[in-house]
Amino acid sequence: MNTTIDPHLPVPSLGTLLWRGFRQTCPRCGGSKLFGKYLKTTDHCNACSQELGHIRADDFPPYLTMVVVGHIIVPLILLTEREFQPSITVHLMVWLPMTLLLTFWFLPRLKGMIIGLMLHLGLRGDESQ
Repeated sequence: MNTTIDPHLPVPSLGTLLWRGFRQTCPRCGGSKLFGKYLKTTDHCNACSQELGHIRADDFPPYLTMVVVGHIIVPLILLTEREFQPSITVHLMVWLPMTLLLTFWFLPRLKGMIIGLMLHLGLRGDESQ
């Protein structure tokens, strides 16, 4: 298996790397899947041979997911409470599942974006200060 990167493949812009990561494809070429499982990064891209398995995004994608989902859910909860005053049971039946769905939807996409950013910056995730 050849794990060298095709030198003729141009390095994409940061925006392209982030968009491809959000789409959960290889940030470098967009030609194959970024994840083999839900959040498990593939070892390398099958299309361009870019090594991906060594990039460790660690805690930043879950943190970013909490921020994004929180900024979506909390205003909706406050608006619903102000306009309709539903019971706590209705709140729980609506907002808990919606929070879970948004979290599970955003997490791999944001992790893909972080991997694209780290690829752009040349980081692996094992750096120390």
